[in-house]
Amino acid sequence: MLNKLKRLTTSLLPIDATRQGECNRCGACCKLPYPCPFLRFDDQGLSSCAVYHVRPPSCRKYPRTAAENLTPEQCGFYFVSTEEVGTDPTGLEPAASP
Repeated sequence: MLNKLKRLTTSLLPIDATRQGECNRCGACCKLPYPCPFLRFDDQGLSSCAVYHVRPPSCRKYPRTAAENLTPEQCGFYFVSTEEVGTDPTGLEPAASP
């Protein structure tokens, strides 16, 4: 329960700029720590959300950071080094020097 509360509060922060990839509809994130009641699977085994357009921010942004990615084996999202992205992990541009 504590992890779910932490994800809810941190979901208001921006997504790490080093996140790459896309959702592969595995549904693994929707089972943390227990299956979401809105999780559905189609005939091909692909997941979908019954409340997709009004889902909570924690669902919209998962995984927000590499440390938050509890399903790296299944998830279509991954994180690269900051050098590969060319920015700092906050996604903020460095301040211009005077």
